[in-house]
Amino acid sequence: MSANFEAKKQIVQEIKEKLQKAKSVTFVDYKGLTVEEDTQMRKAFRQNGAEYKVYKNRLMLLALNELGIKGAEKHLEGTSAVAFGYEDEVAQAKIVCDYVDKTKKLSIKFGLLNGQYVESKEIEALAKLPSKEVLVAKLLGSLMGPIGGLARVLNAPVQGLAIALKAVAEK
Repeated sequence: MSANFEAKKQIVQEIKEKLQKAKSVTFVDYKGLTVEEDTQMRKAFRQNGAEYKVYKNRLMLLALNELGIKGAEKHLEGTSAVAFGYEDEVAQAKIVCDYVDKTKKLSIKFGLLNGQYVESKEIEALAKLPSKEVLVAKLLGSLMGPIGGLARVLNAPVQGLAIALKAVAEK
């Protein structure tokens, strides 16, 4: 076997490992992106626990097929890059969508969410979700609301009695 063939097998294996490790993946068309824009975007990905790589379409398709992921064939043409989100599902989708809006050069082809094929619209919807911290804060706020109300209701009779005793004492 040729060294080139072995090198390609290793790249396919690398892609498969990254796809399996990632919580979400976005495939983009980066046609027209400048080196400066690309560098800024890569930096944003690194800061958010994500990775942005360019692989040959054929090698990405082989890796996807070996993992049993269907539906990518029609999208992997032309210039393609892939963003892997390792820490959470939303971070890399937000970065991609921000750069789609900012540069007007990127376009989302499709994505993977927990190993399942999703359309570009679903990646955009994912990017619009609030961050994990905001969602946790909202959940805690909604859990604390009824508890605070219960505390006020239980405190009301005691408070009413205190007011009544104060009024009696002033007379």
